[in-house]
Amino acid sequence: MTDESPGRSRDLRSRDRTDSGDGSTQDGPTAVPLTEPRDGTPEPVTDPAALAQVILRFAGGTGPVAVDAERASGYRYTHRAYLVQLRREGAGTVLIDPLAFADLGGLNAVLADAEWVLHAASQDLPCLAEVGLRPQLLFDTELAARLAGYERVGLAALTEQLLGRSLEKHHSAADWSTRPLPQDWLTYAALDVELLVELRDLLAAELDRQGKAGWAAQEFAALVDWATQPPRARPDPWRRTSGIHKVRGPRALARVRALWHARDAVAARRDTAPGRILPDSAIIAAADADPKDERTLVALPGFGGRSVRRLVRTWLDALDEARELPVEELPVTPPSDGPPPPHRWAERDPAAAARLARCREAVNRLATAHTVPPENLLAPDAVRRLAWSPPDPADTAAVAAALKEYGARPWQIELTATDLTEALPPPAVTGE
Repeated sequence: MTDESPGRSRDLRSRDRTDSGDGSTQDGPTAVPLTEPRDGTPEPVTDPAALAQVILRFAGGTGPVAVDAERASGYRYTHRAYLVQLRREGAGTVLIDPLAFADLGGLNAVLADAEWVLHAASQDLPCLAEVGLRPQLLFDTELAARLAGYERVGLAALTEQLLGRSLEKHHSAADWSTRPLPQDWLTYAALDVELLVELRDLLAAELDRQGKAGWAAQEFAALVDWATQPPRARPDPWRRTSGIHKVRGPRALARVRALWHARDAVAARRDTAPGRILPDSAIIAAADADPKDERTLVALPGFGGRSVRRLVRTWLDALDEARELPVEELPVTPPSDGPPPPHRWAERDPAAAARLARCREAVNRLATAHTVPPENLLAPDAVRRLAWSPPDPADTAAVAAALKEYGARPWQIELTATDLTEALPPPAVTGE
């Protein structure tokens, strides 16, 4: 167990970091490995009595609550949380096995007024909501670091730069549905919330120094609003199959759709990540080749493995289904309420392509001036929509209204609306 105090961490930071002049820092030479939580590694909470004690402890704690969750992405069909980690001053660190409880609403109730500190919150908020944990006030350390101009915004990189402590991240892609969880995994999980609040304080101070605290507050509020919305089902999810752009013709697309749904049914039944059942590349290969028998099918890339071959009848049935569909039931290109892919603009609308280039240049210029990544200054989708279908007349007020409709926050609109308005018209042609 480490005996480093917060004051000790600050001493290390002041000695080992070098300021780059833009709000970011460079790694110091003596980042100290953090290998054990200061209070030791707790055992996961798995029974109601222990959870009740946790609720009392966190109700009596003070200040922000560090929160993290571990999933089994790439292993399981769902994206549910398999471990929840929390830490608060006066309450210590707790690991909760959410599989043991219907939900964690009782814990959520006592944390309603607290600020929750997460790293890359958009990754964890959906699975936390599934177990009844929904913040009302949020601080995202990754997003804060982006707004502050740091180039490396991973948790380990930030703790090294700002706190002089190094975290091991070798369990980040582990199968957290494993039971029992190995002790070194539990230590890793506890360390993920060990320094979050201290990191939050440093980033908040840096944002305040740069005059960006208000920007961050708007971004965090938008994240909270997003997390409270019910999840929207993605239409035609099979169209996101990797490599589908290589598939030509509605009949071949029907084969992709049939194989995708066949794989999804197996994955859901087994609670296994779809890619572990059949890779996307195999679906694309079969859609292109249209094999009609087992021998031809298993000769295709991705179909030779033993587990895939066990399902050969499933795949052939799906292909037969697609082959027998009447023409009117074949997939068609769905209507889109947005612009086409940018690489098609020059051919379809050269003037729009020129507008997009000027708008992107304006956003990049402003992003550099304010030391913010362009995608955080303004979402690329908003830039594309504005350039494809600008308001008429394209004055600053109309552009600001369009950006608001596309989801831009007030600080983003304030910084970009004027320059984007100037970028929309074609360059003036001067006569002699």
